[in-house]
Amino acid sequence: MLAAMPAIAVDAMGGQHAPEAVVQGVADVSLHTGIECVLVGDSARIQSILDGVAYNPEHIDIVHAGEVIGIDEEPREAVRRKRDASLLAALRLVARGRCAALVTAGNAAAAVLAAREELTLLPGVRQVALASVYPRNVDHPGQDRLALLLDVGATVRCTPPELVQFGLMGAAYARVISKVEAPRVALLNMGHDPAQGGADLATAHRQLAEHADLHFVGNILGNELTSGRADVVLCEGVLGNIVLRLLESVGSMAVDLSVSTAQRNWRWRAGMAIMASGVDQLRALADYASYGGAPILGLAHLVIKAHRRSNALSIANAVKVAAKAVRDDAARAVAGAVVGAG
Repeated sequence: MLAAMPAIAVDAMGGQHAPEAVVQGVADVSLHTGIECVLVGDSARIQSILDGVAYNPEHIDIVHAGEVIGIDEEPREAVRRKRDASLLAALRLVARGRCAALVTAGNAAAAVLAAREELTLLPGVRQVALASVYPRNVDHPGQDRLALLLDVGATVRCTPPELVQFGLMGAAYARVISKVEAPRVALLNMGHDPAQGGADLATAHRQLAEHADLHFVGNILGNELTSGRADVVLCEGVLGNIVLRLLESVGSMAVDLSVSTAQRNWRWRAGMAIMASGVDQLRALADYASYGGAPILGLAHLVIKAHRRSNALSIANAVKVAAKAVRDDAARAVAGAVVGAG
C-alpha cells in the first residue's frame, strides 16, 4: 500500500448500481493512479467482483460491513438500526484516521445524518451543506465548467447567517478544487433586486454583500444558473434539491426528445447527423452521474457524495475528486474560511 497519502474510504454498497459499479470504479483507479482505497461492505461480494476485473491489489483494502442502508430507506431509522452498515463503518474509518475521506453514492439523507453523528462539525459551523456540481457555460477566464450549488438537501430551511456561512465554505472549496482565485458567489432568488424574496433572503443578500471575504455578485435567477455569472450558488436545501432535479430532468429530456424526433423524421435524422457532435455534448452534460461527486461541507473531515446512479466511471471520478481535495487540504481551507470569518 502507498503511504504517501491516507486512504479514501469507499462505501462499496451505496448507490443504485452497487456494489458492482463501485468496485469496478475503484479497481480502475487502482490501475491508473497511486490512490489507496478501502472498500467497505460485503467482503465476499467485493472480492468476487474484483476477481472478475483487472486491479492492483497494492492499492485496495477491504473492510467488511454486514449491513446496507438502502437508497430509499427512511434515513433516520436506518442509521439508528443498522450500526454495521457500510456507510457508518466507512465513516468510522475516517473518524479514526485510517482514511482521510469518504466517497458514497448511497442514500443522501442517511449520509448527512450519519456524517453528523460519526464526524465532528467545524468550529463555529451552524449547519452542514450538501453541495452539488452542475454544468454551465464558461463566461470568464479560468472558470471551471462546473458550478457549485449548495445547499441541495442537508438543511431544508436556512437562516441568513447560515447562507453566508455556506457561501464562505463553498467559495473556499471552489478555490481549492476549481482553482478559481476569487469564486463568484450568488444568491438564488426570484429577481435581481436585493429586497426581493422575503425578509430572510433580503437580509442574506445584505450580509453577503457586506462580507469582505466573498466576491458576491448579487442575486441570480433560475434562467441564469447555466451561465457563467456565478461559480457558487447559494439557496435553501428545499429549493436547491428542486433545482438540481429539474436541471437533471431538462438535460435528459432534451436528449431524449432530439433522438426520438430524429427516429420519426428523415429531415431530423439528416440534421442530427450534421449536429452529432453537439448532441453528444448535450448528452454528456445531461449525464450528471459522470461528474463524480460533491462535498458535504461543514465537517472536520471530507465526505464526497456521488450521484445515486453512479456508474464505474463516476465512482472513479468521485474518488479522484476526494483524493485531490485531500492532497490540496480542502478541509483546512474550508475550516479557515469559517474560523477567519469569526
